[in-house]
Amino acid sequence: MPRRTIEREGSLKGVGLHTGASSTVTVRPGSSGQGVVFRRVDLSGQPTIPARVDEVGATERHTALGHGEQAVHTVEHLMAAVAALELDDLMVDLDAPELPIMDGSFRPFFDLLRGAGAREQQGEVATYRVQAPFQVTQGDATYVVSPAKGLRLTTMIEWAHPCIGRQTGTYDIGEESFASELASARTFGFLAEVEGLKAKGLLKGASVESAVVLSPDAVVGTTLRWADEFVRHKAGDILGDLALLGGRVQAHIIATRPSHDGNVTLARAIGRTGQREGGFAMDIGQILDVLPHRYPFLLVDRIVAMEGTKRIVGIKNVTINEPFFQGHFPGHPIMPGVLIIEAMAQVGGMLLMGAVEDRENKVVYFMSLDNVKFRRPVVPGDQLRFELEMVQLRGKTCRMKGTAFVDGQVAAEAEMMARVMER
Repeated sequence: MPRRTIEREGSLKGVGLHTGASSTVTVRPGSSGQGVVFRRVDLSGQPTIPARVDEVGATERHTALGHGEQAVHTVEHLMAAVAALELDDLMVDLDAPELPIMDGSFRPFFDLLRGAGAREQQGEVATYRVQAPFQVTQGDATYVVSPAKGLRLTTMIEWAHPCIGRQTGTYDIGEESFASELASARTFGFLAEVEGLKAKGLLKGASVESAVVLSPDAVVGTTLRWADEFVRHKAGDILGDLALLGGRVQAHIIATRPSHDGNVTLARAIGRTGQREGGFAMDIGQILDVLPHRYPFLLVDRIVAMEGTKRIVGIKNVTINEPFFQGHFPGHPIMPGVLIIEAMAQVGGMLLMGAVEDRENKVVYFMSLDNVKFRRPVVPGDQLRFELEMVQLRGKTCRMKGTAFVDGQVAAEAEMMARVMER
């Protein structure tokens, strides 16, 4: 399935809900494989932040990417429109810390992107296919996830307010269904919470024109677009936060009292447990071009994500045919912890070698290991997913932090220092 971007650029101007800052957002076609990238054109150097779940910096009442002055706030409405339109690559220029809230719904961003047209381009779409049911709980939010051919969201909310009460909705996500069922649903809030949230630095740009505002017993200054507009907006928020996976999700998600914090936790769980197809990948042949190891010492099967020299994700499939199972705890096959860390280090070596020229004459030596922890045994049939991030890179020496997951659960952790050396 080819990747998609927009045909031409377009802009919106408004005020940020939480910062109160006037902002203009401009969407531009993205190059194949770049994903959705936000660019702060108001800052020196125009720093960029990829729309990825590992970049989430805040989740209270909105979703923000990054930290400090370079952060981009309230990305979920635009990202929901991106997901509904199945766009994969997009450059989003922003001249302020926050995207404009407009009328509080997804509609302005949906219309902006659909009006910009769509075109296919080279590259393969990343898809996350849920293979077995699982559950995620984060605070008051609970999500039950099961396999499906597309993306279906069943959302349930409950508030002790006469205009809300208990609401439930099920939505099969697609361009037309999103346009008719979810796009116009607005964010909402309660008058009783305003002062407390403003004290936290939020809601500086809030008004009855940018949200559904609720007094103790009524809706203030507007008319609901649906009686269940509240649950429809919550479903759209889930979609926008899931879009930070950088791929299309195939699952049925039953969400109870969803929140941005819960949605982001859900996205991470799907990213670590779902079967990932398409998108960026380095197969074993490409890995062999970088790492000098040969049987039985090569412990990496696939690289599924790499962000420059910042982050890498690699896969190791564990089978009973591994040579170490013959002599390590015979009759009770458990992958030796030292080999889990070796596999993690090899994935980290791929990340470090990405910054090296003349790689065929170089090799990565690991200099130290710290804070090594083993959380659960790894057995035949497991798939190890290694996620490593670069903590520090100075010349040819680096510090990395790595985590190994099996079915979304942490199996091992370690911090390591490595250096590129001549062979």
